[in-house]
Amino acid sequence: MSDWLHNLPLAWMATVLFLASYLTAAGIYFLVAVLARGAGARSLKAVSPSMLPSLGIIFGLFVAFTAAQVWGDTDRAVAAVNQEAAALRKVEVFARSFAGEPEARLNALVRDYIQDSVQREWPLMARRSATFGTVPAPLSAALDLDLGLQPTSRGQEIAQREIAEALESAVTAHRQRVNVSDAQVNGVKWTCLIVQALCALFAIAAVHSGDRLASAITLGLFASGVAACFLLIVAHDRPFTGEVSVSPAPLIRVMPSG
Repeated sequence: MSDWLHNLPLAWMATVLFLASYLTAAGIYFLVAVLARGAGARSLKAVSPSMLPSLGIIFGLFVAFTAAQVWGDTDRAVAAVNQEAAALRKVEVFARSFAGEPEARLNALVRDYIQDSVQREWPLMARRSATFGTVPAPLSAALDLDLGLQPTSRGQEIAQREIAEALESAVTAHRQRVNVSDAQVNGVKWTCLIVQALCALFAIAAVHSGDRLASAITLGLFASGVAACFLLIVAHDRPFTGEVSVSPAPLIRVMPSG
C-alpha cells in the first residue's frame, strides 16, 4: 500500500478505502449486467450459489492470516517501547544512589536520549527509514559514565550494576523498536487479498445476475465488509505510521526533569 494512504487521517483513509471498494463493486455490477444481456446470460445463471460460502471463507482466512501478522508487529512495537521506558526509568531510580554530579549527568544523558528518540527517530520510523547502526550516543555515554563510577558502599555497587543492566536493556529495546518499524504487509499478501475479494464480488454478481436489486444489495454489503477489513489492516499495517500508530508517550512519561 502507498505511503500517502498510510499517512492519511483515519476518516480520510476510511473514505478512500470504502469509495474504492464501492466503485469496484459498481464496475463489476455493470460488467455482469452487460454480459447478462447477451449470450453469456445462460452461463452466468449456471454459476452455482454454493461457490459463495467457499469464496467468503477463503477471503476470511486471508484476512485472518494477514491480521495476525499486523497484530504481532504492533504487539512487538508496544512491548519494545514499554521495555525501553521501564529500563530508562530504572536508570533514573538507581542514579539517585550517586547524588550530585553523577546523578545529574546520568539524568541529562537519559533526557537527551529520549528527546532524540521522540524528535528525530519517531518521524524516521514513521517513514520506515530508521536504521540501527551503533549504540545511541547518549546511552553509550551513560554506560561509560556508570562503569567509571567508584562505589563507596554496597548499595552503590548494586546501583552501578543495576544501571548497567538497565542501559543494556534499553539498547536491546531500542534495537527491537527500530527493527519492527520497518514491518508491513508485503505485496504478495495484498495481491492475494484483492484478487480473492474480486473473485467473491464477481461470483456474487453472477449468482444474482437475474435480479439487479438483489445483486446491488449483496455487492454493496460484501464491498462494505471488504473495505472494513482493509481499513482495519491498513490502519495498523505499519506500527509507527498513521493516526493509530505506537506513540512515544511511555518514553516521555519517564523523562527526567531538567
